[in-house]
Amino acid sequence: MKLPHRRQFLHLTAGAAALPILRRVARAQGYPNRPVRIVVGFPAGGTADIGARLIGQWLSERLGQQFIVENRPGAATALATEAVVRAPADGHTLLWAGTSNAVNAALYDKLNYNFIRDVVMVAGIARTPLILEVHPSVPVSTVPELIAYAKANPGKLSVASFGAGTVSHVAIELFKMIAGVDIVHVPYRGSAPMVVDLLGGQVQASMDNLPTSIEHIKARRLKPLAVTTAARSLALPDVPTVSEFLPDFEASAWNGVGAPRNTPADIVDKLNKEINAGLADSKIKTRIAELGGTTLGGSPADFSSHVAAETEKWAKVIRAANIKVK
Repeated sequence: MKLPHRRQFLHLTAGAAALPILRRVARAQGYPNRPVRIVVGFPAGGTADIGARLIGQWLSERLGQQFIVENRPGAATALATEAVVRAPADGHTLLWAGTSNAVNAALYDKLNYNFIRDVVMVAGIARTPLILEVHPSVPVSTVPELIAYAKANPGKLSVASFGAGTVSHVAIELFKMIAGVDIVHVPYRGSAPMVVDLLGGQVQASMDNLPTSIEHIKARRLKPLAVTTAARSLALPDVPTVSEFLPDFEASAWNGVGAPRNTPADIVDKLNKEINAGLADSKIKTRIAELGGTTLGGSPADFSSHVAAETEKWAKVIRAANIKVK
């Protein structure tokens, strides 16, 4: 058998080595080749839904396929997360990931998945404060007044969250622990239905995502007491932080995009690049700021590190406060 010339041999081996790279490039260029689902673990109308639709519209315009938001509320985002974990790892099913995922990792013993292991992080989107707010009929206007009112009426003040096991829930439990108050936690299945009942006076107070409540606050249909982040929100600069009265208190909601484990890295990188381009777009930045948020962005590794840190933080809070869900 005639052996190939050395130059031909090197050419052939170089070509073979390049094949996997060419396949990855071709796969990324061909993605997406059909509509993409963004699965959101909360009902339509809430903060998660608003953010997912904002980014979904951007990706639809940039990538030439529909990015369809699918609302799948229940079990503090566990139903949505499990649906994505079990989906094909081809980039056509994405998860609107958030703080609840980090909380659930420590709160539930028997999830059918491991969030950090089974979901690859694509990109962080935004961080927003929660807002401690009350119905106008509640006779308080500050956090100290709320604490005094709760202590004078133990077990009578109802404070709603947008779901058992969500950051809203654990923030309420952290508030109870630090303030030393006996208040009744009332869980809902999302911000939108919770705010409807708060506006109607069925509950007296709530710990909500700021974007869902901000227009009601500006219209004075709800009374804001404090935001939960370490610094005041630019969207409501006159509203103090909870930590101005309870120094050890801090909580915030964040969200981003995840995908099933083993989703090809080139598809993850393509999505990350387009999402970061969206977060740099002035219209999207302005909309996020209007909703009281600040953009996250960064690489998939950056978002992974953020998720790991948040998971560890809330695990410590859950253990210290002995938070249980029924």
